[in-house]
Amino acid sequence: MQVLPSIASQAAALQAGHTSSQALTEAALSRIADPAGEGARVFTKVYAEQALAAARASDTLRAAGLQRSCIDGLPVSIKDLFDVAGETTLAGSRVLCNAPAASEHAAVVKRLLAAGAVIVGRTNMTEFAYSGLGINPHYGTPRNPWDRENSRIPGGSSSGAAVSVSDGMALVGIGSDTGGSIRIPAALCGLTGFKPTARRVPAKGALPLSTHLDSLGPIAKSVHCCALFDAILADEDFVPLPPVDLAGLRLAVPTNVVLDGMDEQVANAFRASLSKLSGAGARIIERELPSFNRLGEINAKGGFTAAESWTWHREWIERAKDDYDPRVVSRILRGKEMTAADFIELLQARVDWIAATEADIATFDALLMPTVPVVAPRIDELSATDECYFKTNALILRNPAIINFLDGCALSVPCHAPGTAPVGLMIAGAALNDQRILAIGQAVEVLLGTVA
Repeated sequence: MQVLPSIASQAAALQAGHTSSQALTEAALSRIADPAGEGARVFTKVYAEQALAAARASDTLRAAGLQRSCIDGLPVSIKDLFDVAGETTLAGSRVLCNAPAASEHAAVVKRLLAAGAVIVGRTNMTEFAYSGLGINPHYGTPRNPWDRENSRIPGGSSSGAAVSVSDGMALVGIGSDTGGSIRIPAALCGLTGFKPTARRVPAKGALPLSTHLDSLGPIAKSVHCCALFDAILADEDFVPLPPVDLAGLRLAVPTNVVLDGMDEQVANAFRASLSKLSGAGARIIERELPSFNRLGEINAKGGFTAAESWTWHREWIERAKDDYDPRVVSRILRGKEMTAADFIELLQARVDWIAATEADIATFDALLMPTVPVVAPRIDELSATDECYFKTNALILRNPAIINFLDGCALSVPCHAPGTAPVGLMIAGAALNDQRILAIGQAVEVLLGTVA
């Protein structure tokens, strides 16, 4: 796995004239086109001509003393569920190949372009974002940069977004996160991923999975990189993250649910991280959070994802069920059995659950847990049987999905030792605590020393 440049270093190089947007974009496109690389599986569409034109425009503006933002001229990838005007949004599917083209860009695409980002292409994903594994039977599955010869999953659903960053095809990948789809691939690929409070970033023009749970955010090299792009996506002025003294922070580690099923590598990395934090003066409080025990029962009928995906897909399934990934459509069909009463009960149960959970965590600065309890499994092992696929999918989605149900915000930062399998540490909080979580995450990142 290569050492990746930061947004700050690349922006500084552009400003100093040590490189150009055209050179950065040509390098990214070269990596995408490399037949020995993952580009064909990472991207469902490459904007080579448009990207080079945008890069040249950025260079011209900079030469005239004009810079649209701190990301002006930097190569970026977008997940294949964001609308681009004049194109059909496929969301990793075959079903939508003949669907109408989008009439305008998604809101986040507009914001990226206005900031001067050079969009190099659309990235592959789990079909319709409905899995945390990243496996796509239609367009192939990008291989995890770790242990590539054994073809391990990248995590999903923002699979291509993560590998586009890990392989230097983009500085940042913009993805979506309904139950961990940004944080899971970030964790499994050794990157940083940020799921913001959903309401901060508009979802207009993003093909939905669950409108109650979807959130949009970045996968990048570091917390600072994610914070820069989070500000762009939320249309906020970027405010440098304040320094955080880890000494005295109260950090809660739930002892129920989220530690179940950890493999040895994740357990070792997680415990080593807690030990370092404790050594830095942070107060690590291990305790049960009773509300976590109730989530399984609350979502037993399929939850928001089944109900809301069925609403969106029901006409497409009637017309073209056989064109779906069978492992995706089977989950969508669970929503068909939910009644209006079931959904209304779910809405109220979520309100009550959030209130109880927020009360339980109110005295803590953040929650800590493994982002994913296992390191990346092999693609062939998960593809072999439905039993293995669905069991592993549920395990990998479990921890990050808690924060989506909470309507909270969360980072995944690398916490593994150099040369070992990537492991993510999740740092999470309640809704609208985004800047605090990012600031704590940056301090944790420095302490762990996992970003060069």
